[in-house]
Amino acid sequence: MPDIELEYAIPSAEVSDFVTLFYRFRADIRCFEDTERADHAQLRFRLSGGVATYRMPDGSVQDAAPIHIIGPTTGAMKVSVDGPVHAFGCGITPTGWAALLGVDASGMINRVVDAHDVFGRDVLRRATRALIAAPDMAAMATIGEGLIGTLVDRRDGGARAFVRHVDAWLAGSVSPRIEDLVAVTRLSRRQVERKCNALYGAPPKLLARKYRALRAAVALISDDASLDDVLERGFYDQSHLIREIKQFTGLTPRQIKAEPSVLARLTFAQRRALGGLVDPLISDT
Repeated sequence: MPDIELEYAIPSAEVSDFVTLFYRFRADIRCFEDTERADHAQLRFRLSGGVATYRMPDGSVQDAAPIHIIGPTTGAMKVSVDGPVHAFGCGITPTGWAALLGVDASGMINRVVDAHDVFGRDVLRRATRALIAAPDMAAMATIGEGLIGTLVDRRDGGARAFVRHVDAWLAGSVSPRIEDLVAVTRLSRRQVERKCNALYGAPPKLLARKYRALRAAVALISDDASLDDVLERGFYDQSHLIREIKQFTGLTPRQIKAEPSVLARLTFAQRRALGGLVDPLISDT
C-alpha cells in the first residue's frame, strides 16, 4: 500500500542489548486503524498525527501521549491514530527495560504511559526536534541510539546474563521446558518465574506460548507453510493452533495467509528479511 510505509534499522552493538530494532512508520491517510501483534515494550515518538488510542489485550482502551512507552503486551492490540501519521520508535529488550526503566515489567503489561513522566521533558524535546529534522531513517536511528545511550543505566543488576539465557531458551525449541531454563540459570523455578515477570512482564510459560505462536504466524505468511506444517510446531491440534495465533497476532491462520492486515504484512515480511542480521527472536517473529 503506497500510502503506508514501515522501515526498520538494526541497532549498533553499543545499544543492541537494549533495543530490538528502530523503526519509522508513515501513513498518509486520514485515520490509521490496525492490529499490532504481541511484542516487546516500545518507546514511540508521534512526530505528526492526532489522537492515538490503543485497545489492549485486556480490553482496556488507553490514549497515548505524543511520546509514550508501551509495556510488554500479552496479546494483540488494536491501534487507531488520526492521520496523517509519522512516527519513530524502538522495541525495548528485557535488558533495556531494566536499564531504562528499572521497574517490575509485570506491573506495566498492556499499559501505555507518558514517556515524559519517566525520562523528563528536556531530553525528549531535544530528541523530537532532531527526529523531525532528520532526512532519512539512518539519521533517525543515529538520533535514537544517542538517546538510548543517554538514558540507560549500565548497572543492570545481572539482567543481561539472565535475558541471554531466557532468549536462547525461547529460540532453542518450539516447546521449551522450564526445567531446562532452571538448570542453565542455576536458579530455583520460583526465582526464574519472578525474574521473567520483572524483565519480560510474563512468566516463562506465557513467553513460550507467545513466541511459538509468532513463529508459526511468520511461517504461514512468509514460508507459505500449511496448517499441517505449523501444527507440528508444538500445537496440540488445529483448534489450539488457531486460538494461540489469534491471541498473539489478532488474526486467524486463514486471515494471515489470505488477507493479512497491512501491519501484519509489513511487520512479518520486513523482520523476516533481517534473518541472520539480528536475534532469531526478532527476525523469526
